[in-house]
Formats: sequence, structure tokens, C-alpha cells
Amino acid sequence: MSGTLAWLRRRADDVAVALLTAMFLTFIIQIVSRYVLDAPVGWSVEVCLTTWLWVVFWDAAFGLADRDHVRFDIFYYAAGMKLRRVLAIVSALAIAGGLLASMPATYSFISFYKIKTSATLHLRLDYVFSVYGIFAVATILRYLLRIVRIARGHNPDEVEEGHDTLVEGEEIHRL
Repeated sequence: MSGTLAWLRRRADDVAVALLTAMFLTFIIQIVSRYVLDAPVGWSVEVCLTTWLWVVFWDAAFGLADRDHVRFDIFYYAAGMKLRRVLAIVSALAIAGGLLASMPATYSFISFYKIKTSATLHLRLDYVFSVYGIFAVATILRYLLRIVRIARGHNPDEVEEGHDTLVEGEEIHRL
């Protein structure tokens, strides 16, 4: 199973790279058309904003390890391993529970936007904002899996497979 998860994580990284590439190329087109050709294109701003929205939520859901997210862990690392397990489970429950509680409103918000389209490219906004629903579902599943792993005795501080980490200043690649 871990080989499959690592492969899926690499494919998710490929999607993030494609989104960043599209955003960068669109940005270059925007600069050239505005400052070199003196003929600005309106669609470029919309593409940049949409790809940025998608890359942020996509990578937060599939690309970042738990330790890469912003967290306040000074008390966590001061605690012993038993208390760390409890704190890790409680925080995972809070994150998964909060996102799960927000799912009806999230679905309502996203589905409401099927009647609207973006200003320039006329993309349906439910497609544009659906990335948040993907993010929410993936994050709920990720933290439920974290709870199960910690409850089965795994170290809550171990590095997730498929992520790089620094060990004593040396970068370690986990595949």
C-alpha cells in the first residue's frame, strides 16, 4: 500500500507542477503582451488567479507533509511520548471534525456557484471552487488515517512516506 501511496503522491506533485507551469507561462504571456506588444490580454489574470487557487489547495491536500503545515508545537515537543500521542490524536480529531462539520456548507457554497461563470473565460465557478471540496475531503481522510496509525502504536512524529525531511542537517529523500 505504501508504494501505491508514494506513486499517488508523485502524481499529485505532477499536477502541482503543471499548475505552477501554466501559471508561470501565463504570467510571461501577460508581461510580454502588456509591456512589449502594448496589447494586454484580460484572460491572463483570471488564469493566474485560478491556477494559484488550485495549486494552493491541491498541494495542501496532497503535496505537503503534516510537519510542513503551520503549527504551534512548542508544548507538544516539550511533552513526553504518551502525551504527544494524545495531543496528536486530539488535534487530528479537531481538524477532521471541523472540516467534516463544514462539509454541508462547503457543498452548498460550491454547488451554488454552478449558476455563475468567471468574467473573462466564462468558466463555471463551481469547477473553479471545487478544489476546496477536494482539499477538505482529502484532509479529513488524511487526519482520520493519522488517528488510526497513532492508535495502532505508530510514532506520531515519524515522517510520512514520499516526503523529504532533514535529519541532522542532511536532506533525506523518502520514496
